Amino acid sequence: MNPVSLHAEFTTLNFELITTDSGSNARAGKITTAHGEIETPIFMPVGTVGSVKAVTQEQLHDAVKAEIILGNTYHLYLRPGLEVLSLAGGLHKFNGWNKPILTDSGGYQVFSLAANRKIKEEGVVFQSHIDGSRHLFTPENVMDIQRTIGADIIMAFDECPPYPSEYRYARKSMELTHRWLDRCIQRLKDTQPAYGHEQTLFPIIQGSTYKDLRAASAAYIASSDCAGNAIGGLSVGEPEGEMYEMCGLVCDILPKEKPRYLMGVGTPWNILENIALGVDMFDCVMPTRNGRNGMLFTWNGVINIRNKRWATDFNPIDENSPCFATRDYSRAYLRHLFVAGEILGMTLASIHNLAFYLELVKEARRQILAGTFATWKTGMVNQLKTRL
Repeated sequence: MNPVSLHAEFTTLNFELITTDSGSNARAGKITTAHGEIETPIFMPVGTVGSVKAVTQEQLHDAVKAEIILGNTYHLYLRPGLEVLSLAGGLHKFNGWNKPILTDSGGYQVFSLAANRKIKEEGVVFQSHIDGSRHLFTPENVMDIQRTIGADIIMAFDECPPYPSEYRYARKSMELTHRWLDRCIQRLKDTQPAYGHEQTLFPIIQGSTYKDLRAASAAYIASSDCAGNAIGGLSVGEPEGEMYEMCGLVCDILPKEKPRYLMGVGTPWNILENIALGVDMFDCVMPTRNGRNGMLFTWNGVINIRNKRWATDFNPIDENSPCFATRDYSRAYLRHLFVAGEILGMTLASIHNLAFYLELVKEARRQILAGTFATWKTGMVNQLKTRL
């Protein structure tokens, strides 16, 4: 079965591949959207309900230097709801973020509600985690919802199988994802954007950790001719080696002239390893979630700021960072905030981690442009894993 194709005239996203590293498949590029440019490789802070937890939009812009953030269709659909978002003029105006936004289709959230949802060809019936009310997500209405949210990049509705999955289930899930993709594309062709800028669709590769399924899914997704492509269903419990193997396999199949987005990944070293395989875009809740629990990622390794060893360490988290949260507050003070249960501690740790992730991908880009990424990455991965 041939996929429905979404040709370039239906999108406003442009990707320029600037260079590829001589020692790896790492790429430096630039994505242009209606709300601005994004230099790749890029990390995207996760703002599930229209807010990156504990961080203001001003802090995201000025301190973190974020170029694009995420929202989630499932959560925004349930709260604040489509009526509010429509009246506001879309998510950009509702949350005051004037740079690009990407929305996940909600597939992962719906399928994580294993006890409270039913999958069928039409779509998925699920119960709200808020009040237990029943709802139906189909490829068509998920496209309509994302039209109403108004993100620059939107995701196709897919099924994300758990890890591990039996081969037969993974294949059926992948085939359903492909059929749903065709319906997503057709719906976008049949509808118009709500706020004067187009929503650019990224389809999602599935197939669990089976090489033949991943290869088949990558080929199907590539032939849909969308402006970018996503890799889903990884970092869901499989060993890191399997994640890298699946990612490398599909990157070899996906078109080089389009951006590649690895969903939900991951640690700083995961990001560098996958950049080396040819991935351009990343997102993960790890920098904010772990930050709120006192785990800090730094150029020298990982810090648990609650440990007593930091109680009299008056050095900044990283004095060479341009981020105020990293440069202007000592480790001792941040530890004090966590021990005392002060909310400021969670905010500063979240800002620090996000800023570090953005600094990491920007440095990776500089190394790619200089032709030194592969050598730099090898040493950096081991350093980043160090527990301080």
